[in-house]
This record gives sequence, C-alpha cells and structure tokens, in this order.
Amino acid sequence: MNEIAYRCGFVAIVGRPNVGKSTLMNHLIGQKISITSKKAQTTRHKITGIYTDPAAQLVFVDTPGFQTNHRNALNDRLNLNVTEAMGGVDVIVFVVEAMRFTDADRTVLRQLPAHTPVMLVVNKIDKDKAKNKEALQAFIDEVSAASAFAGVETVSAKHGLRMANLIAALKPMLPESVPLYPDDMVTDKSSRFLAMEIVREKLFRYLGEELPYALNVEVEQFKEENGMYEIYIAVLVDKENQKPIVIGKGGEKLKKISTEARLDMEKLFERKVFLRVWVKVKSGWADDVRFLNELGL
Repeated sequence: MNEIAYRCGFVAIVGRPNVGKSTLMNHLIGQKISITSKKAQTTRHKITGIYTDPAAQLVFVDTPGFQTNHRNALNDRLNLNVTEAMGGVDVIVFVVEAMRFTDADRTVLRQLPAHTPVMLVVNKIDKDKAKNKEALQAFIDEVSAASAFAGVETVSAKHGLRMANLIAALKPMLPESVPLYPDDMVTDKSSRFLAMEIVREKLFRYLGEELPYALNVEVEQFKEENGMYEIYIAVLVDKENQKPIVIGKGGEKLKKISTEARLDMEKLFERKVFLRVWVKVKSGWADDVRFLNELGL
C-alpha cells in the first residue's frame, strides 16, 4: 500500500478591502499574526502564516485589500504588494462577503493570474441574510458564473466556522513536497514586525473613524534585556492637529492603546515586555515613496 505523499505549498488570500482576509488567516493557523479591524486597508504588508499537520503544510500569504482608487503612493504600493503576493503561489483563495458581490470584487477577480487555481471562499455566512440556504446557494451560483473556480467553500472567519473544511479542500491542490518550515513555526515575520502590527491594530480599533489613513507606526528601538523585550514605537501622523486625537484627553487613549498592545505582545512573545509608544508628525508620508521603502511597505 502506497503511503500518501506529504504536500506543501503557498496559498495567497486575496479580496477587496474588509472582506475578512486577516481574520480568516488568523483562524486558519490558530494564532493572531495578522491585524484585524472593521476599517478597510489595515493590512499593509504581505503576512506569512504557516499551518502544519502530519499530512501537509500550507504557507498562507495575507495581502492588503486591492485598492481601486489610486489616491497616493501608498495605495499604489499596496496594489503592487497584492500582485507580487500572487506571483509564484500554488493556490489563490479569493474571499468574498456572503450576499455581497461588488464591482470592487470583480476588479480583484480580473487581477488573478489565469494559470493558478482559485478557491472561492464565501465569508460571513453567520450574517442574517446568508442564513437562508437557498439565497446563499443562489449567491454562490452568481459569483461562480464570473470565473472558473477550482472549488467553493463557505466559512465564518469571525467565529472560526468551517476552517477544517477549507484546509481539507486546499490540501489536494498543493504540490507534493517536504515541509518548508519547522512544524512549530507559525510565521516568518520577526518579533519586531509583529510588535509594530499589534500597535497598529490597537490604533485602528480605538480611533474608530476619528483618524484618516494618514497614520502608521515605526519601531525606533527593539532590544532584549534580561529575557525581557524593550520596545519603543512611534506613531506617525500626517498633521499636527491629529496628535491630540491619538493621545486623547489626559493621554488616556494612547495609554489604553499601549497597555493593550503590551498585553498582546506578552501573550505572543511569552515574556515580559516594556513598551513605550508616542506620537510624532511626518507630513506627507503616504506619498513619500522613499519613506514607504524605509517602512518596508
């Protein structure tokens, strides 16, 4: 009896902004490494998440939502990140929101390379409109008519529903290969990068609609002392009058953001963390290509 061959390959997760790509990847690998927010355009880097079991290793690439409005150098760079992420992967997971297939979804679909198999993943099936099975099937048929998908899966990334089904459907689509990463590794990103992403998530979560997207973070210092991480992070805003929005009355908002970020870091890094976060103005950073390079965008 022949032994089933091990499979390993790269899977790009793509879709328009705010369809739940980052939440999906976090649940697939069982650990939070990609930031999530109700605001669109929170993922700005390609994030690699690694799922490993005795039969296969899936290396997921979470991408920024494809931007249909090229307003500045940042959006151009985000779209380049999406295109690059799709190059050389074995499978593409195309995520759409249940009961909502827009022109923006169709734009993303047109960007997908013809030679790579695409799995359609319908997310947010927990929403009221999607609970009607006949209506959901009619929606799936509508989207399926737009492209020759290699398969279709329905999930609720928010509640972690049907993750095992999606993993099982993706495995046969991967090439036979030995694993590329150790079985206990869940991301190829550095601790420095993950610390930056955690702070950025808290900013988006607690500032709500108060602050526009002219906001980012940079790690100014990251060092290890006596088994503890000392991390210094600057929050970058575009204008002086945006600083008080981030800091909050009496510094309360920034304090809350810092405290929650530190607790998340200690859980992820499994060690004590000293974290200092402050705000500084860097006008026009979203249009400064050289500065975007420095941030790794």
